[in-house]
Amino acid sequence: MDMERLLSAVDHTLLRTTATWEEIRQVCDDGVTYGCASVCIPPSYVRQAAEYLGDKLPVCTVIGFPNGYSTTAVKVLEAQDALANGASEIDMVVNLGWVKDGRWEDVLEEIRAVKAACGEKRLKVIVEACQLTQDEKVKLCQLVTESGADFIKTSTGFAQGGATREDVALFRAHVGEPVQVKAAGGIATLEDGAEFLNLGASRLGTSRIVALVQKCGMSKHVEISE
Repeated sequence: MDMERLLSAVDHTLLRTTATWEEIRQVCDDGVTYGCASVCIPPSYVRQAAEYLGDKLPVCTVIGFPNGYSTTAVKVLEAQDALANGASEIDMVVNLGWVKDGRWEDVLEEIRAVKAACGEKRLKVIVEACQLTQDEKVKLCQLVTESGADFIKTSTGFAQGGATREDVALFRAHVGEPVQVKAAGGIATLEDGAEFLNLGASRLGTSRIVALVQKCGMSKHVEISE
């Protein structure tokens, strides 16, 4: 796989609670330099980052993050605020308690409400796969497809597990054709990233891919073993 293809799928991410503007700005600079899909940053930095980047790179942010148990009204407000501040993409966490209770209609209506707030902007639905049963994963693929959301995303990166090859393949097999898959959490090597793309992911939520390219001084056109 060509390095350029890999980098173009990366949501270059910094969501650490202690992140400073200087660090966020560096993530923005690196995202532009390496041709990433977006930068994924905390909501409090969205306006500053969007003004700094202009039209050079989309800004993605998170809502209901990382636990997912905010009310629907709060998630909608968070999405509206982020979009007003210049975000182009929203990654929301589902209400995992509702998933465990089997409150499928509530889960669906919440995703639809946030998607309505996003309009034409991309919505990625984080399902925290490491906390789900296989049946719950398959059901959420169905609901994300029905909701009109744009992506199903494996993980926040803040739980005990991140993206796995099995989950990416499962999601790709069970979501409807318009829905894309984002792998996030624990993507440690260039080979990991390439394999997730080959399994059907079209976005990668990670800070490590750019860091590895920088460390190795690689060209965008280096071939990655898969």
